[in-house]
Amino acid sequence: MRRRRRLRALLRTVPLLLLGAWLALLPTQEASAMPEFARRYNLSCAACHSAFPRLNKFGEVFAKNNMRLPNWMEAAAQLGDDRLALPDHVPLAIRAQAYVQGRQGKAIDPISGARQSAATDFQSPYLLKLLSSAPLSKNITYYFYAIMAEKGGNGEIVVEDAWFRHADIFGSGIGMMLGQFSLSDSMFPREVRLPFQDYMVYRMAGVTYDRGVLFDRDIGRFGIDLGFTNGNGITDNFKINGTGYSRPDRMFDNDSSKTTFAHIGTDIGPVAMGVFGAAGKQRGAAGPAGMNKSQRNTDKRIVGLDAAGDIGADTHWYAQYLWNRWDGFLDADPTRNYRWSGGFAGVDWIPGDRWAFSALYNYAGAGDLAHTNTIYEGIAINSLSLTASYYFMRNIKGVMEVNVDFQNKTKPTGPYFTGHLNSENYILFGFDTAF
Repeated sequence: MRRRRRLRALLRTVPLLLLGAWLALLPTQEASAMPEFARRYNLSCAACHSAFPRLNKFGEVFAKNNMRLPNWMEAAAQLGDDRLALPDHVPLAIRAQAYVQGRQGKAIDPISGARQSAATDFQSPYLLKLLSSAPLSKNITYYFYAIMAEKGGNGEIVVEDAWFRHADIFGSGIGMMLGQFSLSDSMFPREVRLPFQDYMVYRMAGVTYDRGVLFDRDIGRFGIDLGFTNGNGITDNFKINGTGYSRPDRMFDNDSSKTTFAHIGTDIGPVAMGVFGAAGKQRGAAGPAGMNKSQRNTDKRIVGLDAAGDIGADTHWYAQYLWNRWDGFLDADPTRNYRWSGGFAGVDWIPGDRWAFSALYNYAGAGDLAHTNTIYEGIAINSLSLTASYYFMRNIKGVMEVNVDFQNKTKPTGPYFTGHLNSENYILFGFDTAF
């Protein structure tokens, strides 16, 4: 789903009939990278993925076309009602991951300094995810996935992506997505990355999952995204009981302030470039080591630059940098404004059907949050992840990843155990599949 801006212009130039004709020429071997789409349209996952889960050019076009092909009505059940488009089967898919990891990283209690560690760790299942998507009308598509187990949280079900999208609101050419999504998807969607390691600055800046609305449109050579979200993430809800008696409804936000964000992208020669900005509120940090949420709403501002491009047919690079300003964030010094910045850069090399190789560099400086004796000193990161993926089939791969931590270890400078207290090198082996 990456490089949304770059592909919208391309999509408008490709008539749907020509798109369908092209697809008819693609090989249709039995495989499924986003398996529900493969089953629905009788396509190999190679049609949309250069290496699962990374999207190729056509996969990006498919996503921008509201996750459908021109013959989407033919794939729906024929019920004799042209105002009813039901899939001819329940549209479900599963993604599963299992790993074993050797590492130096430790779990450290910021208050007591107590440490827990395991040089080897069987992380299986690491993730079990249920996915579903289907076109419901000419312009409306839904998509969701629910995580049934993640990082050892067996028995927990967490919904992350869950939205409806209308491709053409009132015939204006403006698309609208309503639901729960990641703000960073306007730049580089984390769900389709090849490395196990995350795009860490997105997590630390708080531009991952939230509830809201996103509008998108092309204007000339520019693709524009404009969105508004609650700003409280995906976990909080509040019972409506203003008269002292429980109402059936819930609030998913506890103030009228919303986060506003926008992304503008265009192509400059062979490079897709983008500018991102966000402004909103967040709870400050209070308590020992800043581990608790404050009762104060504090201002946050983010500005970002992103770029991506290709080197030949099999090498793809991307880069992102974010500048952050958190005004009055720490209760310990609410008059101070805190600035920090960070980003990542990566390259994927896919030389054939069986192998894919990736390098991902994560960097962030804690900036004004350094030496505050809070957990936010841990924003500082400096690491390189090298990943090799071997594809047993289109939709199942073996993964080996090595992470090298370049960040200097520190010692506590105050009463709490904060900062980069130990190295975070690791080596990981495992499986990643979708079916």
